[in-house]
Amino acid sequence: RQSGRRYNLFLKRRLRIDKRHQSKDSIFFRDGVRRIDFVLSYVDDLNKEWEKKLERRKEFESNLQKAGLELETEDKKESEDGKIYFVKIHAPWEVLITYAEVLNIKVPIKENDIPSMVENPLDCMLAPFRLPEKVMHPEPDYFTAPFSKEKQELYLINDKSTFFSPSMRNRIVNYILTRCPYGTEEGKKKFGIKRLLNNGTYSAAYPLHDCQYWKKANDPNCDNERYTLYMEWARFLRFYKEQPLDLIRKYYGEKIGIYFAWLGFYTEMLFLAAVVGLICFLYGLFTMNENMSSKEICDPAIGGEIIMCPLCDRKCDYWRLNTTCESSEYSHLFDNVATVFFAIFMGIWVTLFLEFWKRRQARLKYEWDLVDFEEEQQQLQLRPEYEAKCTQKKKNPVTQEMEPYLPLTSQAVRFCISGTTVLFWVSLIIASMIAVIVYRLAVYAAFASLMENTRTLQPISGLLTPQLATSVTASCLNFVIIMILNFLYERIAIWITDMEIPRTHMEYENRLTMKMFLFQFVNYYSSCFYVAFFKGKFVGYPGAYTYMFNSWRNEECDPAGCLIELTTQLTIVMAGKQIWGNIQEAIVPWICNWWGRRKARNNPENLYSRWEQDHDLQTFGALGLFYEYLEMVIQFGFITLFVASFPLAPLLALMNNILEIRVDSWKLTTQYRRPVAAKAHSIGVWQEILNGMAVLSVVTNAFIVSFTSDMIPRLVYYYAYSEDEDSPMSGYINNSLSVFQISDFPDRNKPQLNPENLVICRYRDYRYPPDHERRYLHSMQFWHILAAKLAFIIIMEHVVFIVKFFVAWMIPDVPADVKAKIKREKYLTQKILHEYELEKLKERLCQGDKQATEKEFIATEGRMELSRAM
Repeated sequence: RQSGRRYNLFLKRRLRIDKRHQSKDSIFFRDGVRRIDFVLSYVDDLNKEWEKKLERRKEFESNLQKAGLELETEDKKESEDGKIYFVKIHAPWEVLITYAEVLNIKVPIKENDIPSMVENPLDCMLAPFRLPEKVMHPEPDYFTAPFSKEKQELYLINDKSTFFSPSMRNRIVNYILTRCPYGTEEGKKKFGIKRLLNNGTYSAAYPLHDCQYWKKANDPNCDNERYTLYMEWARFLRFYKEQPLDLIRKYYGEKIGIYFAWLGFYTEMLFLAAVVGLICFLYGLFTMNENMSSKEICDPAIGGEIIMCPLCDRKCDYWRLNTTCESSEYSHLFDNVATVFFAIFMGIWVTLFLEFWKRRQARLKYEWDLVDFEEEQQQLQLRPEYEAKCTQKKKNPVTQEMEPYLPLTSQAVRFCISGTTVLFWVSLIIASMIAVIVYRLAVYAAFASLMENTRTLQPISGLLTPQLATSVTASCLNFVIIMILNFLYERIAIWITDMEIPRTHMEYENRLTMKMFLFQFVNYYSSCFYVAFFKGKFVGYPGAYTYMFNSWRNEECDPAGCLIELTTQLTIVMAGKQIWGNIQEAIVPWICNWWGRRKARNNPENLYSRWEQDHDLQTFGALGLFYEYLEMVIQFGFITLFVASFPLAPLLALMNNILEIRVDSWKLTTQYRRPVAAKAHSIGVWQEILNGMAVLSVVTNAFIVSFTSDMIPRLVYYYAYSEDEDSPMSGYINNSLSVFQISDFPDRNKPQLNPENLVICRYRDYRYPPDHERRYLHSMQFWHILAAKLAFIIIMEHVVFIVKFFVAWMIPDVPADVKAKIKREKYLTQKILHEYELEKLKERLCQGDKQATEKEFIATEGRMELSRAM
């Protein structure tokens, strides 16, 4: 019986192979002529809603055909698993030209005759990083104009089947799919492929890749652009090559193209920041032995004789300052004079990055025909979900047409629910951060006791101090909490944005962006803000410590400063996020695709068609690009907001981004279905977010240098309190530590043991000694240092802001040559259009058309003369 089944299966497969003469990579209908522009798939499951889904599909497909689209259905018997139906969609010429006019698509009218830019003399040096010209510029440069059905003779239409690129075609079909009705349910008109996907009527809707990525298609009519993108762009071995942005734009559309252009430009600019940051780090490394502070801490005669007050109540013992020798030496790597320079440099670098990106963006807008593009029609028009959920209508004052609207009361209620939900989740982040702080305070005593009483840890006790152990474990715990909260909030943010019912696609994306960014800003940066600006600032002093919830004593900074702990926190969160992000983006889709296709690989080629192969890939989704931007903007915050504490952050970001470009391109080309093409002339609301973070970074870095690093106290000591002219910094450690009389300890704070019968201990602060009339109050040196810190913040902020604004003023947003080209192209395009209209009028006059009056002829000639004059 089993052998009989195998024989029947063999016959079935053989029959299917004989029936289909096309290659599995064919992207055409069975006639081999009509191109497949979109594919719908569904499973004919016999559940209780089977009949309703069948009716919806019939109505929907009937309406698609009424709209002019042509359909061809592949029966489930033809599919690899025998369960899935595929509906192939082709847009004929008449449909394409109709909707090209609706969507204001620009098409070629004449080859560009503007001379290219003067060759760069450094081009020969950059040759190893260049790609072939055919890959970089797959199409000639044309003057373009919005398509008009009435002026078809004007456009360079050599072949109707290839005049509109596949990305334009799938964009047009997607526009129809999102607005095609499929019936009336519950008294409401229902329409749009998105709703049909949500309710399970269809399982997928996607345009096709043009071939397999690892080899060219057998069909000579196939462009093989996916193969070219994989070979020249998506492989990691090409990491040093430039990106083929024009080909990316042609294949995926302008929206994805502009993202990779921005990511590539950001990575290029990071190279400069990484080099300067590395130099600052090397300066700290080479001057470690010259650091007088760590020398005094490590000196047995100085640091070895200074007895420090316990760092926790009762359980912690007195300790000698030289036990923090190694950590004080390492803190000099990041806490030195170069820190100030790098903080100022990064404030200027951010401005240069944003201003030069505006210029790069302006050049792309010209090259990609986006100069007159305000926003895509599909973005400005009402979302299908908005039209479906808003039953009330009112007259639009601009169009004078009736359109749906959401009542003000309903909007207010929805915004209140949305705002409350966001506040709740932000409060949850703050609560989790407080929990991590409590963890820090609770386990510090345990680490201190463990390290003091465990002999096996003695060899590394100098390097792994209780402060460092607490900081590392707390940072790892904080990172885990961040990932969990992110996972949960992503779904909440989408839900509450859907509940608000935004009017347009752009409004939807902007609202979701602000919710997600606000949450992730607090989630990722709150722990860094705590370590930078709160830890060690409100600890009190021995005998009068400050307690959280009256139970846990606030943390103190290491005698070498809190900067090394901020560096640790930043490194763990930033590196952990980048590693986890790459695992999520690359490995997870690969495993999912491998699991889904593990059986299909053994089937004959003709049984696994192009639409089936793409069906088994992952869905990029409407918000796929949104998450890519969010990831990079959060990274941008790490390298700007806290870069004064970690000069190597730009280097880490640079290495990650080199990998990120190739991972993103690899997954988009090999692991995901082809996204629907969309237009975009900029990075949108992310530009404003980057500008805001650039301004905030100047403030945060000024505060880090002033209050987190020891730079200002050292400078004040150097110029005002030093007593040794030959070695001005000698004595700084003793000067920075105050004296406390052990007998003044209350029982709550006093250690259980005092085997050496110590009389005094030292602590990090500037207070009067116990024998002074103002005992334990802040000394005058404390106020001098505070004044110097505030003065430094004001001076640094003003200097950096003045330079930033001057640089922004000096660098025009649009390059001069691009301005000239835009004006030249507008002039020539107008001239071509006017000459065309003039020729048409002449033809009508010659044919005796009464409508073509002499006055109209004169008016057209006059308009041409006016255009030339302008």
